[in-house]
Amino acid sequence: MTAVIVLAAGEGRRMHSHRAKVLHPVGGVAMLDHVLTTVDRLLVDHRVVVVGPGAEAVEALVGDRADVVVQSERRGTGDAVARALAVLPASAERVLVLYGDAPLVPAAVLAALLEEPVPGACAAVLVTAVVNDPTGYGRIVRGSDGQVVRVCEEREAGQAERAIAEINTGVGLWDRAALAEILETLPMHDGEQYLPEALEPLLSAGRRVGTIHAPDARRFWGVNTRAQLAALEAVQRELTLQRLMDGGVTIIDPGATYVDAAVEVGMDTIIHPGTALRGRTVVGEQAEIGPYAEIIDSQVGDHAVVRQAVVEQSHLGAHVRVGPFSHCRAGTYLERDVHVGNYVELKNARMGLGSKAGHHCYLGDVSVGSHVNIGAGAVIVNYDGEQKHHSFIGDDAFIGCNANLVAPVEVGRGAYVAAGSTVTHNVPADALAIARSRQENKPDWARHRGLVGKLRR
Repeated sequence: MTAVIVLAAGEGRRMHSHRAKVLHPVGGVAMLDHVLTTVDRLLVDHRVVVVGPGAEAVEALVGDRADVVVQSERRGTGDAVARALAVLPASAERVLVLYGDAPLVPAAVLAALLEEPVPGACAAVLVTAVVNDPTGYGRIVRGSDGQVVRVCEEREAGQAERAIAEINTGVGLWDRAALAEILETLPMHDGEQYLPEALEPLLSAGRRVGTIHAPDARRFWGVNTRAQLAALEAVQRELTLQRLMDGGVTIIDPGATYVDAAVEVGMDTIIHPGTALRGRTVVGEQAEIGPYAEIIDSQVGDHAVVRQAVVEQSHLGAHVRVGPFSHCRAGTYLERDVHVGNYVELKNARMGLGSKAGHHCYLGDVSVGSHVNIGAGAVIVNYDGEQKHHSFIGDDAFIGCNANLVAPVEVGRGAYVAAGSTVTHNVPADALAIARSRQENKPDWARHRGLVGKLRR
């Protein structure tokens, strides 16, 4: 039986944050969530996450995906693992130790690690990597036969060890019984015990420590500072964009495109520079997004075009055109062939097949039918100072420029609202609503008041 222990008790003091370190997002997903998702893909029998005191938000994220153990005093990774081992069933002979602040560890490497004979030929198997700058990492020291003879930490490394480029990533598979025995003897350093120090007693006792190689060391980076968080974000973004390009997406400038880890984009879609696709956004095939579009937790249909616009928690159907400079707020639902032009804002609004709002409109809390034209400057007056009210516009209606529809109000199928009207009552189907004062011109009014040419003075 194999168990996974995820260490997630670190305070992250160098992050200078009110948020637990493992809850900081990478690619729009909390670091610990990344790790748990990877664990879900492995063939393991038991999962334990070690959290710090007062970490209710971390426990909430874990939910029923793993057992939670609280490290009441933060006494280092060695102590954290010991606490996790204490709650594992006796049948758990092997433990895979992962870190909640190292979110990009690939499942394929872990799956290969789990195939190693532990316990048996090895007391532990470490994931190692070769890096250009090994500063800060434990070096893998090998004998003439290629076997690991020592893992030398940075503080103990001499000139020869510092020149070694192969490092211990910290991820490893351990013989549970051997590890439990050694953890009791680990020395204290400023009140903390460090898991890597369990390797030396194993090697001194003649036990073998094996290794597997990680081809991309960046995938094993941990996060302790905001700078490291930004560096890991860049790695995640690179991986995500490569996944999309491998799937047939054209990304004009990967260096200026920001896509979260969970985003999906269909084949032959083009993403222009300055675009940010956030959360669990899904974009269909042959769409065109950007430049400078931000789409958050939304669905965008095939052949849709979104330019210089913000779309949040919305659904855009096939062949929809949005932008430039428009804003689809939460609850917007645009059916096929809808056009939303410049400076149009929608909120909790549904527009039916082929409807259009070309310029400078506010459409809030409204259901718009099919083939409706919304003129420039039209406003749904949905808020009375206390409550929001919903309005309805029927199919084939025409709303003139600068019209105000004071909710709740219904405009019937095929009805027209004259430009400049303020509509406070329902408009029957096929009717024309005119709600404005009759124009009156007063001859010579300005001249009699001495106002002619005043603005030139």
